[in-house]
Amino acid sequence: MNKKISLALVDDHQIVIDGLLAMLRGHEQFHCTFATTNPAEVMIRLEKEPVDILMTDIMMPGMTGDELSKQVRKKFPSTRILALSMSGQGDLVNEMINDSDISGYVLKNISKQELILALEKIAAGGIYFSEEVISELRKSSERKKQKEEAHLTAREIEIICLIEKEYNNKLIADTLFISERTVETHRKNIFRKTGTNTVIGLVKYAYEHRLI
Repeated sequence: MNKKISLALVDDHQIVIDGLLAMLRGHEQFHCTFATTNPAEVMIRLEKEPVDILMTDIMMPGMTGDELSKQVRKKFPSTRILALSMSGQGDLVNEMINDSDISGYVLKNISKQELILALEKIAAGGIYFSEEVISELRKSSERKKQKEEAHLTAREIEIICLIEKEYNNKLIADTLFISERTVETHRKNIFRKTGTNTVIGLVKYAYEHRLI
């Protein structure tokens, strides 16, 4: 008889836990060792009840999924981690891949079939990321590449932040203790580097590339 895959589940919303457990019902290869709404008790529970896979929410009061995942990876390196989130923000996913060595990242609107597939793949030593998450990772990578290609200086980014606050050239000059002519030069360089020609276009670029 095949060994059951043991799971632990942490999410600060009981309704999410109930929904995921309902999805797993009837799939005898999985056994939920424990589920909790309190991330602070996960490490204590794992000491007594080690599991194969920890499914963790990302945004939780008191402790983020990233912080919890780091602790788990350090103390229980054999426990694999599947992150659950409402959105697949590329920067956040990258952070968790790099800092916490997670095995997967899925959205909470996941289907039953996809959840089972993700858990089976991770339990077998693989990794699983939802299509939406992979798409966000691509966008994040593209933003980073474009930002690097733009070669914006720290001063130029500072000026973009002030432009977003609707500061005119004089106010920017007074705030940064530089001349209006210098501000004008910076503005021309900023528009050229970002490939924009209006303030609205520039602000949109800044938001898309996480400059502000």
